Amino acid sequence: MSFPIDGRMIGVGQPPYVIAELSANHNGSLERALQTIETAWRCGASAIKLQTYTADTLTIDCDGPDFRIQGGLWEGYKLYDLYQWAHTPYEWHQAMFDHARKLGITVFSTPFDETAVDLLESLNAPAYKIASFELVDLPLIRYVARTGKPMIMSTGMASEAEIAEAVNAARESGCRDLVLLHCISSYPAPMEQANLRRMPLLARQFATLPGLSDHTMGTTAAVAAVALGACVIEKHFTLSRKDKGPDSEFSLEPEELQRLCDESRAVWSALGNGEIGQQKAEAGSLVFRRSIYFVRDLPAGSVVTEADIRRIRPGMGLPPKHFESLLGRRLKVAVTRGTATRWDQFED
Repeated sequence: MSFPIDGRMIGVGQPPYVIAELSANHNGSLERALQTIETAWRCGASAIKLQTYTADTLTIDCDGPDFRIQGGLWEGYKLYDLYQWAHTPYEWHQAMFDHARKLGITVFSTPFDETAVDLLESLNAPAYKIASFELVDLPLIRYVARTGKPMIMSTGMASEAEIAEAVNAARESGCRDLVLLHCISSYPAPMEQANLRRMPLLARQFATLPGLSDHTMGTTAAVAAVALGACVIEKHFTLSRKDKGPDSEFSLEPEELQRLCDESRAVWSALGNGEIGQQKAEAGSLVFRRSIYFVRDLPAGSVVTEADIRRIRPGMGLPPKHFESLLGRRLKVAVTRGTATRWDQFED
């Protein structure tokens, strides 16, 4: 199972597709946003992903207790103020898409309402991401699916029933190419709760490509996910955590993103096809196997005893499994100590 996004195939049999999530790490600067896109490209990311919303499309400006964050990185923030701080202005999108395309890195986004989808469609976005928190917004999922573009959906917090509803909504509305990302919606997510074994189970249960949207610190969980079959890896990315920002605390820096790209693709390469048999790299090592050698000088006509042969390295003689069958055989030719055994040395 595989399909293209912006001309690049993703899926089983393809190297992992690494998405650098820009999110709010532009810190309110278009120049920084463009620099982040270029740095992600230089690090080897497959794609850069934006988030397309405004404070008014996500919530209302209300100071009630329901609208204040309790606990976590953003404790005490009013939702409207957090999203006002973190959003990527709609008017930046054209410049960001143009810059990414000029570099040759795929760019797409997470829309949070229908107006965001309309904007992204006007920019010819090649794919769409549905965030974990929006997985229950079935009208939005249907609106996105009707574009016919590939969809990537995160499953943080979701029950099996909620995932099934989201997948059905996408497919019934025209989505053919779908990735489900296992996700733990905690920022950062505790490593001991990463639950990576859930990822391939999701893919099998819902017949989608497997992937991981990872909020743990570092690259360990993401690289491990590739060994479990992840076709897509998503990580938040910032130029520097020291610069702070809404998402900086759980975002990768350039050196880490470079390592993630290199190590995830190396792990994928190491998985191979699972077939039993010798690899090309092993050909030169065959000589170091054990085989049967003569360890005494023997004249022609001698009957071979256990004292005359041994199973030793190197592997130029007959395999050790024939040791017993050589005992008691008569030699047709004389042999010297250190001669590899061959069938033509013995009488029939």
